[in-house]
Amino acid sequence: MSSREVLGQAARLASSGLLLQVLFRVITFVLNAFILRFLSKEIVGVVNVRVPLGVFWSLFLGWVWLQLLEVPDPNVVPHYGTGVVVFGLSAVVELLGEPLWVLAQAHMFVRLKVIAESLSVILKSILTALLVLWLPHWGLYIFSLAQLFFTAVLVFCYVIYFTKLLGSPESSKRQVLPVSRMTDLLPSITRSRAFVNWEEAKLTWSFFKQSFLKQILTEGERYVMTFLNVLNFGDQGVYDTVNNLGSLVARLIFQPIEESFYIFFAKVLEREKDATLQKQEDVAVAAAVLESLLKLALLTGLTITVFGFAYSQLALDIYGGAMLSSGSGPVLLRAYCLYVLLLAINGVTECFTFAAMSKEEVDRYNFTMLALSSSFLGLSYILTHWCGSVGFILANCFNMGIRITQSLRFIHRYYRKSPYRPLAGLHLSPVVLGTIALSGGVTAISEVFLCCEWGWPARLAHIALGALCLGVTLRMVFLRETKLIHFLRTQLAVPRLADKTT
Repeated sequence: MSSREVLGQAARLASSGLLLQVLFRVITFVLNAFILRFLSKEIVGVVNVRVPLGVFWSLFLGWVWLQLLEVPDPNVVPHYGTGVVVFGLSAVVELLGEPLWVLAQAHMFVRLKVIAESLSVILKSILTALLVLWLPHWGLYIFSLAQLFFTAVLVFCYVIYFTKLLGSPESSKRQVLPVSRMTDLLPSITRSRAFVNWEEAKLTWSFFKQSFLKQILTEGERYVMTFLNVLNFGDQGVYDTVNNLGSLVARLIFQPIEESFYIFFAKVLEREKDATLQKQEDVAVAAAVLESLLKLALLTGLTITVFGFAYSQLALDIYGGAMLSSGSGPVLLRAYCLYVLLLAINGVTECFTFAAMSKEEVDRYNFTMLALSSSFLGLSYILTHWCGSVGFILANCFNMGIRITQSLRFIHRYYRKSPYRPLAGLHLSPVVLGTIALSGGVTAISEVFLCCEWGWPARLAHIALGALCLGVTLRMVFLRETKLIHFLRTQLAVPRLADKTT
């Protein structure tokens, strides 16, 4: 398969994943906004409890949560103990479907993943909304049962799909799978009479270390929040809600693009080889795609950051009412808008870096991540004591900035001896930058005079002015960033239309 064909396939996966994510997330956004009207922020904060691994860890960490950590007042958060147990059970259920998830990811069954996860989220949100409406006195029962239902539906979707796929001998997809029946996924004695394949165990341990470090870097603030009691349950609830709302764009847009184009880079580029020693057509295509993705990520992130500053309070007021729009909520969301910009750039740079790195470079990167994890946790604790819950987001920004720097250094070294300069994607037209800056100033002034104490007519005027500024900004991008527009038209629009006609 040529690099152009791989690019088309990756673009189709990204565009279909993005469309499905948008559709399902809009539905869950509305349902979650409804749910928040009936909950206290303390209950939302308690729902942060995560039980990460297997039966042993579920039992052990469940005991830790119930016996060693702070237990909330049962009058404020009822059924806490049962909720922890059910969350642990849901983690075990989700692990049962992990082999199927790995198979789907390795063989690019991206649509299966998007549909299964989105369907599970929708049904979970509907169940949560109904229970909140009909049985609000159940408290934490609502969220724990909804989480168990979510994992059960998710695993059921994967089981049904692969059962049908493996039971169909004529299926072309079945021929490329490393298993021929569902029982192959269960533990078994190998031909050498050993219960454990030590080569695979070493590989699994390597993956575990990297996953553990990434878990610390991506959700380390939750562990600091839980184990060190730096925030009360109410503040945790506000932080978690703002975090979920702020990361909505990252899940909608950046995640499908990152996952799909990681597959593209991994298939086009050869590990262990310098760029000058590879097929130059593939290297050129990869460089052009990386440049366009960097520019897309930068423009999207800047737009979210600039407009997010002026519309955070209004968004939180519409989404969760006074519980979110007063107090620390708007400051948190504004800080998160800056974090989204860094998330966008990091997603693109890391998807290329991990696809092109050699094994030795990955090992060295893991050591860097280990040091970064320690500094990140310490910085989270210090900044939270200094400036409250916004300190977690600032620590995440620091963490993301270091990771971006590492990836940019790798990309620069990778293409240093070649004529291609994909990092040019981080250079925007001065006219576009000026338009974005002007839009930020206009919407900031609009927020002061029109939002949010003057009623809905003023709010609508604020929204209309923002829409006008956004339209002007997009128009400038369309006129000035012609190379990016061509990439979007040819790779994200045309492949989707081609799918409809075949």
